[in-house]
Amino acid sequence: MSLTVGSGRRRHRVVVEVFTRDECPLCEEAEVLVAKEARHTRIRRIDVDTDEGLQQRYGDRVPVVVVDGREISEGQLQPGLLARTVRRAREGRWADWRRA
Repeated sequence: MSLTVGSGRRRHRVVVEVFTRDECPLCEEAEVLVAKEARHTRIRRIDVDTDEGLQQRYGDRVPVVVVDGREISEGQLQPGLLARTVRRAREGRWADWRRA
């Protein structure tokens, strides 16, 4: 676990994964929004077309956004959802993560 110095509380280093594919307009929109709303997090872009298992799992559902292993969105990512979810994850408030 990483800690943020000076905050007075332990803050979890959040990992955001974006399952995407090339030439996907919704994926491009999601990636821009993720970069904006998930600052100071580790962001991983995963092209589902590079792995047959990922193709089968995600198919046409891309983009799929996952925060610390929990899928929060598929298709169009709603503005504000990721920022709220990342904030709750950092604060260890996963019990209410669905109400992000």
